[in-house]
Amino acid sequence: MSILEIRNLSFSYSRRQSPVIERLSFTMEKGEIIGVLGASGNGKSTLLRLIAGLEVPSEGEILISGNKVVDHKTFIQPERRGVGMVFQDYALFPHMNVRKNIEFGLHRTPREERSKRLIEMLELVHLSEFQERYPHELSGGQQQRVALARALAPKPAVLLMDEPFSNLDTDLRESIRNELSKILRKEEMSCLFVTHDQQDVDAISDRSIRLEPEKQLI
Repeated sequence: MSILEIRNLSFSYSRRQSPVIERLSFTMEKGEIIGVLGASGNGKSTLLRLIAGLEVPSEGEILISGNKVVDHKTFIQPERRGVGMVFQDYALFPHMNVRKNIEFGLHRTPREERSKRLIEMLELVHLSEFQERYPHELSGGQQQRVALARALAPKPAVLLMDEPFSNLDTDLRESIRNELSKILRKEEMSCLFVTHDQQDVDAISDRSIRLEPEKQLI
């Protein structure tokens, strides 16, 4: 069974505008990492927001783990979709330290499991010694790993990442790509990430999808 199915998905911001996404269809298998390529304005980030439930499509269906989360008569709320998301700016809470930022992703997890999962996540992203630090005290790469740990902590069915390397210095990108790839493989995580850089796709993905204005099929 596919972990994610997109069927004839379309979206436009208004009826007067041409669709940003039009009749897009593809499937993703469990544990697969897919990169979504395309120029700015071609709907890459919008696709993630549709899957996460932050936007509503004009047409089409989305299924996660075999369960329909949206169609013309169904809409499952974002928190019930089993999706984790890492935003382009990481969206860390500045008033919370690393530990509390990651724990925020566990607020729906039974209390007895939280501590164990927190330790696992800190070790996974190599930030055990930084758990009391605040976001402004971390490098860009460390902030990204905190955001990743927070998204992975509740064990989502699908992880969505929006331009995960865009805020990193060129020198850091290669090492962070390698780290991210290892973390995703270790967690056996199904991940869909968007980027404008073919090198990002080549470095960590199993395959890619290119969003283009006139042709939006895998």
